[in-house]
Parts: sequence; structure tokens; C-alpha cells
Amino acid sequence: MSTAHLTIDLDALADNWRALDARTKSETAAVVKANGYGLGAGRVAAHLAKAGARSFFVAAAEEGVAVRKAVGPGPMIGVFSGHMEGDAATLRANALTPMINSVDQMLRHVERLPGHRFGIQLDTGMNRLGLEPDDWAQLREIALGQNPVLIMSHLACADEPGHEMNQKQLRLFKEMTNGIDVRRSLAATGGILLGSEYHFDMCRPGVGLYGGEPFDEAKAVVTLDLPVIQVRDVAKGETVGYSNTWTASRPSRIATVAAGYADGLHRALGRGIELYAGKTACPVVGRVSMDLITVDITDLDHEPDALQMLNRLQTVDDLAEAAGTIGYEILTSMGQRYRRTYVSRSEVVERAVESIRDKLRRVKPGLISESAAE
Repeated sequence: MSTAHLTIDLDALADNWRALDARTKSETAAVVKANGYGLGAGRVAAHLAKAGARSFFVAAAEEGVAVRKAVGPGPMIGVFSGHMEGDAATLRANALTPMINSVDQMLRHVERLPGHRFGIQLDTGMNRLGLEPDDWAQLREIALGQNPVLIMSHLACADEPGHEMNQKQLRLFKEMTNGIDVRRSLAATGGILLGSEYHFDMCRPGVGLYGGEPFDEAKAVVTLDLPVIQVRDVAKGETVGYSNTWTASRPSRIATVAAGYADGLHRALGRGIELYAGKTACPVVGRVSMDLITVDITDLDHEPDALQMLNRLQTVDDLAEAAGTIGYEILTSMGQRYRRTYVSRSEVVERAVESIRDKLRRVKPGLISESAAE
């Protein structure tokens, strides 16, 4: 099979959520936008719900549909983009909670979905989404009269702990919300790590759940295995790949693996990264092309069937550094051609227990009651 294989460790994901949750006395939600950062929003949300997450966030109302199906009727699902034109039916049918970003959205929400719960997003200096201080001053009493369930903002520089913007936004958020009897939220992953002053009533980790910086203690959630299509001998002085960017300095063995920039592996990754055969690093040589990557396996004592790009030795942030981007982009760009396997010890145990229950019920109906089974 020539399709690359992405393995998603759901237990590592849950452990990352628990580790971040342990750093705060507030509620810890989970951001599952962009299809669960490219890993499958339904599977990700369902497993985090089992771990204890009771609130989730998505970017757009349409994303909330899969999450609601996965987590059931109880948890809150917040929509960062708020109440956009045409969203009312989706918000209502899936009990989604829009984070209102403007006066127009507030009016739309009250007119289209009176009594439907909502939150408020404030702009404290990022200038991206949310009500600015002047707009909030005009809308504040009207909005509070409609009983919002959450007031939130977002930090622009939380991954830089010493940046003056963090304290500036914290002060403004407090000024805009002090004296309000509504739950508040300011911190995502980076904000959690800044300390308890930023935590308020709810934290909203995103990339840290999936193994990305700035949460350095995060467990690796994804591994990526790329099948070897062909191995060839290359003489000293021969070149490999487009534009002759790599020249063999010795007689070499070159493996061609099945993946490329069509699979979210950026063209810039041709410099400075390795693929792994076990713990042995094999450098990428030549340019990453649409469907293929070439790798120098000269120092291996065997021809591997596959080489691993993402693992605990080379993380999404290592790939991001090589490509001149950020881990978020690497994760969310994971291509649709990958075969995906979800690994979870707890789900394996649950399936085994349920199989035993079914067998007992078939052998002797009534032998095991539902309460006893629990």
C-alpha cells in the first residue's frame, strides 16, 4: 500500500488535556476547530469528553455539527465566529453557543434566536475579533440583560511570557469585565502557562492538547509513517530531485517515500529534517515534491518498508521550524490521503468489556443486569 499512515494517540491527547487542567482551578475547555486541528473533530471531541471536558470551541457554526454529534446534548459548544448571517438554523438545531463579536451580531442573535444562549467576545488589543471598548460600552447593558453565559477575549502574545502585551490585555480585560456576574475566559494554552492571574473561570487550550508548543511537557499525539516506494543507488556526483538541489558526496542509497506537499508536507521541508528508521535518523535530500520525498538511507543496514516523519524524536514544531512556519499549520494541513488509525487503550478495554457483556447476555439472558454491568 502506497498511502502514508497517520496514527493518532487519543490517550496522549487526553493526557495533555488532564495535564493542562491540573495547572488551573478553573474549568478547562477544549478547542477542536479546524476539524480537531486536522485530526478529526468527532473522534477528538468524543475522547476529550470522556476525559472530562465539558465545553468545546469551534471556529464556525458548521464545525459545531460534528462536535455535537460526537459529544451529545450536554456540553457547551462555543462558536468563535459568533452569529453569522444564515447561522440561526444550525445554531438552534445543534444547541451551539455563538460568541458575539459585534453590535450587528448581537442584534441578529436577539432577533433570530431570542432566548438562545450566547457568549460575548471582547477585543482587548488583538484587533481580530470581538467588541472594542467603545462598542462594548454602548452594548454592555443590553447584552448583559440577555444573560450571556461567557465573556471571553484572546491573548495575542501568550507564547512570549515576557511580552508587555500580555499584561496590557489582562488589565483591559479586567477593566471591561469587572463587576459583571458572568463567567470569564482569557487564556488558551499559552495563557494557562502564564499563571493563575490569566485563568479566570474557564481556560481554552488548543494546540497544547495536540502536542504543540508552547506546552513543552505535552505528549506526542501524532506519528506519521511514509511507505518506501523504491530504493536506488546514486553515484558520487549525481543529483536528486527537482532543480538538482542535492548532489551525492559519496555513493549513496536513496529511498523514495510516498508523501509530499499535496499531503501538507511543505516544500520547504527539504532542508534540515530527517525521517526515522526506528531511532536512526535519515536526512531528507532534494526538494519535497507533490507526492514524493527522497531520503538518504546509506547508513542503514537494511532497506526499510517505511520511514517515520512525525514521532517523539521529531515533532510538529520541529517540522514547523524547518519549514519556517508554526506547528498549528503543520497539524491542520495534514492531507486527506493519509490512512488514519486512532489508538486508545481505554477504548480497546471498553470494546472488550462490551463484547464480554454481549456474550453473557446471549448465553443466559438476565444473568447480567445493566446496573451490575456498570
